Amino acid sequence: MRRRAARKDREPTTALINIVFLMLIFFLVAGTLAPPLDKGLALVRTADIEGTAPADALVVHSDGRMTRGGVAVLSPAAFVDALPEDARGRIRIVPDRDLPAGTLVSIGNALRAAGAESVAIVTERGLE
Repeated sequence: MRRRAARKDREPTTALINIVFLMLIFFLVAGTLAPPLDKGLALVRTADIEGTAPADALVVHSDGRMTRGGVAVLSPAAFVDALPEDARGRIRIVPDRDLPAGTLVSIGNALRAAGAESVAIVTERGLE
C-alpha cells in the first residue's frame, strides 16, 4: 500500500504576481505623470546657441583664478569694488565644472564679506 505524502495547501502567489504586474502595466499606459503641453506649442531650440558668461559675472576657472570679461581679477573684494554701486546687490559667479566645491564656497563667502547682498551661481542646464 502506498502512502500519499501530505500536501500542504500553497497559496497561489504566481497568480497574484501576474495580476499586480498587469495592473502596473495598465496604469503606466493609461496614466500620465505630467499634463501634456499644448499641441500647437513649439519649444525654442537652444542646441546651436553658443553659451557665454554674462558680462558682469565673475568667472572662476578650475585652478582658482578669477576673471571678468577676460581680465584677471585679484580677489573677490577687488571684483566687488570694481562693480558699480547698483550692481553689487546680486553678484553672479560662473564656476568651471572642475572647480573644487570648497573653493567656490570660500569665494562666495568672500564676496558676501565684501558687500554683496546675494551671490548666484550660473550653471549650464540642458534638456536632451
